[in-house]
Amino acid sequence: MAQSNQGSRPKQPSLSQLRAFVAVAEHLHFRDAAAAIGMSQPALSGAVSALEEALGVQLIERTTRKVLLSPAGERLAVRARAVLEAVGELMEEAEAVRAPFTGVLRLGVIPTVAPYLLPTVLRLVHERYPELDLQVHEEQTSSLLEGLAAGRLDLLLLAVPLGVPGVTELPLFDEDFVLVMERHHWLGGRADIPREALRELPLLLLDEGHCLRDQALDICREAGRTEGAPVTTTAAGLSTLVQLVAGGLGVTLLPRTAVTVETDRNEALTTGYFAEPAPSRRVALGMRTGAARHEEFEEFAAALREAMAVLPVRVTDGTRTG
Repeated sequence: MAQSNQGSRPKQPSLSQLRAFVAVAEHLHFRDAAAAIGMSQPALSGAVSALEEALGVQLIERTTRKVLLSPAGERLAVRARAVLEAVGELMEEAEAVRAPFTGVLRLGVIPTVAPYLLPTVLRLVHERYPELDLQVHEEQTSSLLEGLAAGRLDLLLLAVPLGVPGVTELPLFDEDFVLVMERHHWLGGRADIPREALRELPLLLLDEGHCLRDQALDICREAGRTEGAPVTTTAAGLSTLVQLVAGGLGVTLLPRTAVTVETDRNEALTTGYFAEPAPSRRVALGMRTGAARHEEFEEFAAALREAMAVLPVRVTDGTRTG
């Protein structure tokens, strides 16, 4: 039996080998794994075999019909993913230091913000950060937070507070809610509507999962609305909600930034404003606490506040939370 050289060190796995193994662990299929990372199937198989040799353990159980992870493979796949994620963060930080506002920025936006603020965001990026590759993903809050935690998204534009550990909020502005109703409604055109008026009105809300629904319900509870008061939930978006109001099914609450887009072209609608202090919501950017690009994101937030000052909102001083 050959004697081992006491001075030798075990081989270090390469990033290419780790990527190949993680791809196989995710797909459990060599052809699919190779396609996913742009590697030929023989090269991928060779990379996994080389990793097994370097580590001295069998990672994959190969059969004629399928690929399985060995017990060691299941354990080490978790470690391999962590290593690749750490390397990705290293590259991201280096890129941010070398050239801020370049490369890809994956921005997640909630549906009750996207149609009304994206024009301002896109114009700002086009004019001030032309080298930035902005990719927008419109999703509900829970999905956005999952994407941020998993690294699928870099930055979120949404309503706060979130109260989520590991997420830092960069406040942008506060905006009032406006009551939207049929043209001849008795509250139409008023600028001093008391919150208590919400106690008995037939209120239309968004479906479950939208943070705006939860905010509206909180406002109603603060106004003294009882659980038994009628609330009709039939809309997945604000545009549909407003059409239902125009059709006489009830009233609804819109954030101030949405009012012009959703009501101006419909003569069947009117609006009313609440007496001070009006119910409101805060919109902010959300980033991972300690994100490599935090200075870039804070500068982006400051630029957004400046750009959004022309909107019917109250821009914040930018004090971060979370």
